[in-house]
Amino acid sequence: MKDAFRQSMAWLHTWVGLLLGWILFFMFVTGSAGYWDTEIDRWMQPELPVASPQVPAAETVAAGLQRLALVAPQATRWFITLSGDRNNPYPSLFWQGAEGSGNEQLDPNTAAPPQARDTGGGQLLYQMHWRLHYLPRSVSDWIIGFATLFMLLALVTGIIVHKKIFKDFFTFRRGKGQRSWLDAHNVVSVISLPFQLMITYSGLIFMMFLYMPLTVVAFYGADADSRARFQQEAFVTPALPEPAGQPAVLANMEPMLEHAATLWPQATLGYVDIRHPGDANARVILATSNADGPARSRSALVFDGVSGELIEHRPAADGAGRYSRELLVGLHEGLFAGVSLRWLYFFSGLLGAGMLATGLILWTSKRRQRAERTGARHAGLLLVEKLNIATIAGLPVAIAAYFWANRLLPVSWEGRGDWEAHCMFAVWAGLFLHAALRPTARAWVEQLTAAALGFALLPLLNALTTERHLLSSLMAADWVFVGFELSVLAIGGALGITACYLYRRNVTRTMQVDARHQPEQPAVLLEGQS
Repeated sequence: MKDAFRQSMAWLHTWVGLLLGWILFFMFVTGSAGYWDTEIDRWMQPELPVASPQVPAAETVAAGLQRLALVAPQATRWFITLSGDRNNPYPSLFWQGAEGSGNEQLDPNTAAPPQARDTGGGQLLYQMHWRLHYLPRSVSDWIIGFATLFMLLALVTGIIVHKKIFKDFFTFRRGKGQRSWLDAHNVVSVISLPFQLMITYSGLIFMMFLYMPLTVVAFYGADADSRARFQQEAFVTPALPEPAGQPAVLANMEPMLEHAATLWPQATLGYVDIRHPGDANARVILATSNADGPARSRSALVFDGVSGELIEHRPAADGAGRYSRELLVGLHEGLFAGVSLRWLYFFSGLLGAGMLATGLILWTSKRRQRAERTGARHAGLLLVEKLNIATIAGLPVAIAAYFWANRLLPVSWEGRGDWEAHCMFAVWAGLFLHAALRPTARAWVEQLTAAALGFALLPLLNALTTERHLLSSLMAADWVFVGFELSVLAIGGALGITACYLYRRNVTRTMQVDARHQPEQPAVLLEGQS
């Protein structure tokens, strides 16, 4: 009975991992890059100065209000994100109204956006792991949801199938073909298993209300007022009045900021959110930063935007259910993480990608051995091999192309941020074609070599196309630039070592095959021998 159950779990584990493995690999790689989104943003805008959190909040808010009054005087919402932590090294503005919305960075010293190239940056890479670029949210959210659900199923069934999983963790048999891939799959899975369970389950919690809408309807109702009440209770959002339609001058912000500093002496102010600016019913919301702890909930103050009177003090999530959700979401995003913990997040994410990659390769290795024994040609096996190459080796090439596009596209080109992503996916599409046309063994080596060169040459490309280079960054103590360029050199080196290993293995196998098929030569007696 136990063996039959384990076999059924093995079948489920195999096919769930195969059918969704490529999407999940994309999610893990781009999601792992997202843990360094701010640092990638900085490298992709080399014109920006080294971030300085020394500008007082009052000066930043004053500069932001001056800029918003100039660019969006009719907006119904002004939003100022303050600098001061790793997640927000530079202040930024957002506005929303009947004419649309917009956003830009802010230089508090000039009350204008800094002069820097348009780019998707690390934020776009991060968003790809849950938005699936080019797809509408109504489609991508459900694809991501199903993939995450089946990822959790694959993890649970994998634990059931590998009854000696922790014992096998200490076993790695090199050069044993299918067995080696299974050992590698077990090792990377066990090392990061707690992280994989956390990141997968919290990913489902992230959009739980989208996936279970009837639960909300059952307890709150389906009308607009019921949904608004649910939003207020679930996300601790303040109840805001409608605009009065009477013009009024916005109150002085400094007393509000001082009040917040008095109430939150140990916390960092995260943002200033102004609703209905210039209206008699204006409201000013001040909230703490997400970087103050693992839970994503913020404490907030709501002021009357005209009189400056404090209306409401909303603490961070206090209920057990709400706090549990905010804690899981905060752990998923990792915004609170320092440098060491952020590296742990990053490497754990890469181990998750490695777990998926080794699982996909294990599937083809097992069936290739079976096909070689029977002499049968399997179209499905060939398809999976080609998809594995273009996904596992091709995605790093595409990401490197994204960085290359940032340096090679004209700085003044309109919409260049979108074109960076277009270049990335165009290169990736070409790599699927390349994998389909080239022999399997050669395609692996060629794409891994391209990925290695793409990352390793980025510091040289940067030195040739900007006034920045690794030495100047070291002299300026710009550790974000230094860290990025050393990281891409390390990634390029690791990919290059992998490509060289596969090339040597292919050469060895070719020589062995030639030796087996070479006819034996008759012995030739030398003169004087008998």
